[in-house]
Amino acid sequence: MTREEVLLLIAEVARLLEGCRHVAVGALSPIPAAGALLARELADGAMRVSILGSRRHSPFTDGGRELFDCAAQGRIDAFFLSGVQIDGAGNVNLLGLRREGRPIRRFAGNFGAPYLAFLVPRLILFRTDHDPRSLVERVDFVTAPGSGPPGVWRRGGPVALLTPCCRFAFRDGRFLLESLHPGHDLEEIRARTGFAFALAGEPAVTPPPPEDWRARILGPVREALAEVYPAFAAGLGG
Repeated sequence: MTREEVLLLIAEVARLLEGCRHVAVGALSPIPAAGALLARELADGAMRVSILGSRRHSPFTDGGRELFDCAAQGRIDAFFLSGVQIDGAGNVNLLGLRREGRPIRRFAGNFGAPYLAFLVPRLILFRTDHDPRSLVERVDFVTAPGSGPPGVWRRGGPVALLTPCCRFAFRDGRFLLESLHPGHDLEEIRARTGFAFALAGEPAVTPPPPEDWRARILGPVREALAEVYPAFAAGLGG
């Protein structure tokens, strides 16, 4: 991705977090972390951001265990999930790949993803690429379900899927294309997406970050991010 594409994604994450009180960000998630820090800046510090692996931006002393406790107590409003596959029903696969019904590759595991998927009200799915091999009609393994079985209690679930090309909303158990990022069109999204998605009229064009947002990203957000993601923060600076 180019620097401008990264800045746009950070701004989109911040827009999706508007109104949250406490946002948690897991490991290996520099763009969601930057977006959460920007959202906190825009909320004048009224939002709490917890980034796993950070000493400055996490109240947790026992890592994931305390994160799970917070989620169970209803004290986390938003979290982010990615995966090797995400399908049209919002299911996320972090476990492995299959071919002809047989496992061919296994990954590190779910890191509590199914637990958080049922407890966090605003679950934002994201990919740093947009490819039909990762955005599939049906995942090989369900790590975190998009929609729980009928009758099973659930606090929240997916609200959006964000990629370098577009933003999908998640409604009625399926994805709906909401906006196209500059330089991308509908036919390209159809060709690069392995699942069918809905449309509600002409998709909007994702707006670039306003100048004051850019200044915050390249200033205090970048400075705060450098503690956990120094290489990523350096790249933001051009």
